[in-house]
Amino acid sequence: MTITNKEIKAEVIEELFLYSGETGQASFQKQMTEMIAIISRTFQEATAPYIGKQTKIVQDEIATLFKFPSETQNFNELLEEIAEPILKNSLQVSNEKSIAHLHCPPLIPSIAAELVISSFNQSLDSWDQSTAATYLEQEMIKWLTKKFGYTATSDGTFTSGGTQSNYTGLLLARDEFCYRKWGHDVKRDGLPSQFHKLRILCSEDAHFTVQKTAAQLGLGENAVIKVKVDEYHRMSPMHLKKQLIDLKERDLLPFALVGTCGTTDFGSIDPLVELATIAKEEELWFHVDAAYGGALILSESHNWKLEGIKAADSITVDFHKLFYQPISCGAFLVKNSRSFRFLNHHADYLNPFEDEGEGIPNLVNKSIVTSRRFDAFKLFLSLKTVGISLFSEMIDATFYLAQETANYLSQQPNIKVENKNPELNTVIFRFEPQNPSGDVCKLNRKIQQEMLYESKAAIAKTSVNGRTYLKFTMLNPRTKMKHIYEIVEEIQTLGWKWRKHK
Repeated sequence: MTITNKEIKAEVIEELFLYSGETGQASFQKQMTEMIAIISRTFQEATAPYIGKQTKIVQDEIATLFKFPSETQNFNELLEEIAEPILKNSLQVSNEKSIAHLHCPPLIPSIAAELVISSFNQSLDSWDQSTAATYLEQEMIKWLTKKFGYTATSDGTFTSGGTQSNYTGLLLARDEFCYRKWGHDVKRDGLPSQFHKLRILCSEDAHFTVQKTAAQLGLGENAVIKVKVDEYHRMSPMHLKKQLIDLKERDLLPFALVGTCGTTDFGSIDPLVELATIAKEEELWFHVDAAYGGALILSESHNWKLEGIKAADSITVDFHKLFYQPISCGAFLVKNSRSFRFLNHHADYLNPFEDEGEGIPNLVNKSIVTSRRFDAFKLFLSLKTVGISLFSEMIDATFYLAQETANYLSQQPNIKVENKNPELNTVIFRFEPQNPSGDVCKLNRKIQQEMLYESKAAIAKTSVNGRTYLKFTMLNPRTKMKHIYEIVEEIQTLGWKWRKHK
C-alpha cells in the first residue's frame, strides 16, 4: 500500500497533541521525560545564580537560535540545542545566593501544577471554557478573602500580579467616586469634565505602578500625590492629613488612598489602621498594595503586622513572591462584590445575560482581561501539599535570616546598613570605605555588577536619598547565614579592589 504525503503528515500531527489516543500519550510522556531530564541536568550543573556571561554574549547566543526549520525536528536534539543559550544562561532563582529581587524559588508542587495548567489549557473567562477551574478559583478567592478578614460580601479575581491588581483597584476607585459624586458612568461616558481635579494619595515609597495606573486611567502621573514617610519608610499620617487639607484648599478631589504593606526596597508597612480611619473620614477608597507583605496571612509570628488590612476597600496580593509560586500569579480582592459592576461587559458569544439568570458563572465579569490562565490551581496544590504550618515556618525563617544578616552587616567594617531592623526580609546597605578616593555610588554599582558577572551572587542595587545602595532580598528559605558570610566576604573583596573606581 502506498502511503500518501497527507497520511504521513497526519501521523506526525497525532504526535504533536495530547489527547486520549496512544500516539499522543506516548509522545507526551516521551517529551516530558526528556524535558525533565535536561532541566534536572541544568540544575545539577549550576553552582551559581548566574553563569557570568556579559549581556552582549547572551544576546548573540540567543540570536543564533532563530532559524526555524521547514520540517519537524527531533525534540531531544532541539533540547540539546537550546540548553546552553537558554537554560544555562538563565538566572538560577533557586540558588541560595540568588537574593536580588522579589523573585522567589518556585515550589515543586507549583511547578507540577504548571504542567496541569498548560495541559488542560482552561480559559477562565467563561464557564464553558473552564468548568471545574471556575469553581476552584471561586473557592480559592473565598478562602483568601476570609484569611484577610473580609466578609461574605467580598469577592476577587486572580491576576498576573501587583501591576494588574493595583490597576484594577484604582480603576474601581475612580469609577465609584465619579458615580457617587456626579452620577457619572465612566464606563459608558468616559471621563467627567472635572477629571483633571481627581487625585490619588500614596507614600513616597509606594510602588511605581500607582503613577503608571494614573497615567493609564487618563488622569496623568501628576494626579498622584506622594506623602512623606517617616524614618522607617512608612507613610506619615500627619503629613497625609496636611496633604488632604492642602488639596481641599486648592479645590482638588482626592478619591483614593493607597497604603503599602511591604515596600519594594525596605519592606515597610504603612500604618494601616490609621490610614483606614483617615480614608473613612475623608470618604476615600482605601486600597492596600500587599503584593509583597500579603503572605503574612500565613505567618503565625508576623500576621499581626497586617492589622487594619480588613478595612481596605481592595487588596493586592502576589503569590509569586513569598507564596513561592512561578511567575505570574496574583490576586485582587475587593470588599464589596458590587464594585465589579464597573468592569462588567456582555458579549453574546461569551457571557450573555441569559447565563446570569441560569446561575452560570462567567469570571470575565470580574477581570480587566478576557483569556486567563488557571493560576489558582498552583496556589491550591501548593497549600494542599505544603500545609499552612510549614508555609509559616518558611516565611518566618526568611524574616529571621534578614534580621541576622542586618546584625552581621552592622558589625562589618566599611559597611553602612540603612535598615538595621528589617520589617520584612530585605536588607539595604552599602560598601562605604573611610576616606574613599572614588565615587562611592559608582563603586557600589560596580560591586553589584561584578558579583553577578563573576558568578559570586545575585544581589540588587537601589537608590536611597539619591545614593546607590545594595540590597539583599531573603525569599529563599534554603538560604542560610553561611551563604551570607560568603557573599559579604566577596563584597568586601570587590569593594577594596574597586575602591579607587572613578
